[in-house]
Amino acid sequence: MRIRLGLVLIALVSGMLTAAPPADAALPTLRVRVVAGGLDHPWDVAPITKGRLLVTERSRKTLSVVRHGHKRMIPLVGERIWSSGETGLMGLEVDPHWRRNHRIYTCQGWGTDASHDVRVIAWRLTRHLKQARPVRTLVAGLPSTSGRHGGCRLLIARDGSLLIGTGDAATGTNPRSLTSLGGKTLRVDRFTGAPWRRNPFLSSPDPRTRLIDTYGHRNVQGLAQRRDGSLWSVEQGTFRDDEVNRLVRGGDYGYNPVPGYNESVPMTDQSLPGAQVAAVWSSGPSTDATSGATFIPNRRRWKGYRGWLAVAVLKNEKLMLLHLSRSGRLLDERTALTGHGRLRTAAVARNGDLLVTTDNGGGRDVILRVHPH
Repeated sequence: MRIRLGLVLIALVSGMLTAAPPADAALPTLRVRVVAGGLDHPWDVAPITKGRLLVTERSRKTLSVVRHGHKRMIPLVGERIWSSGETGLMGLEVDPHWRRNHRIYTCQGWGTDASHDVRVIAWRLTRHLKQARPVRTLVAGLPSTSGRHGGCRLLIARDGSLLIGTGDAATGTNPRSLTSLGGKTLRVDRFTGAPWRRNPFLSSPDPRTRLIDTYGHRNVQGLAQRRDGSLWSVEQGTFRDDEVNRLVRGGDYGYNPVPGYNESVPMTDQSLPGAQVAAVWSSGPSTDATSGATFIPNRRRWKGYRGWLAVAVLKNEKLMLLHLSRSGRLLDERTALTGHGRLRTAAVARNGDLLVTTDNGGGRDVILRVHPH
């Protein structure tokens, strides 16, 4: 079924909205226009060829293609997606060799109310994007309880590995347990699901441990790679301390909510045994509810924003722009895209624009295209 999206009125109202003018003249004003509407909790978006976008909708459990304001659902053959609370159809990545292999990767709840987990699946899209057929389940058994803290962000790094940011399923022992896949970043071969060849715990006898790249996380919502190759995560805090972290292979990020599920503990508890990696950025005593993130392309038209980290924010309803030094020190922070409600994901379009999804629910969500003016 094709759905004609009524974007004309939306464009008249929203198409010329701009972010607040930056105080620094070297930072461009941002233009925003709506490129798709009628969505419900769009969790991730990824560009493919011919001006098309793929988008996942968490609670609807649907994958769709959007082009020129039209949305068409792509059936997922054999799907058993389970949706509850924060879990459903979530992270999405497109293979770098898409033109040749038509492979995509998704992360989703899977199973039934009685028995479910979170898993990462590789799919192949058929001719004309009529269906997505499963190729392989790459990773299964990511913990899931009520649907709270289900993760789940995907990123294909430049070395070809697939990173998976997971949630702790609101279970206190998961983040620091090296036999649990919850509260981690995992790194796998995107074709086989095998542990990546440079993973830090390859000598472990436990196959789950061999998948782990970093641990001690609460609920990884964003993954991004900078031009210099460094990898970064974004996660949501408890009632405080959302974090942006620079990922260090084998790093402990210090979340240890025990006994039970004790959310009064610090997000990065430096009193734990060993060394914990401190956050590059933290929201402090209250949360913004940070989510998906991407680095702004190093293109001339982005001027002073080139290479900044763009972070979608849910609770405080904004796009947060962070200027980070080469060593990972925070240099500046700006706010953009207020007035669009909750923002879930930020991604880069093929022409270097930003794509940002809203997360307001009720079938009122949109994909925004953001470019410098």
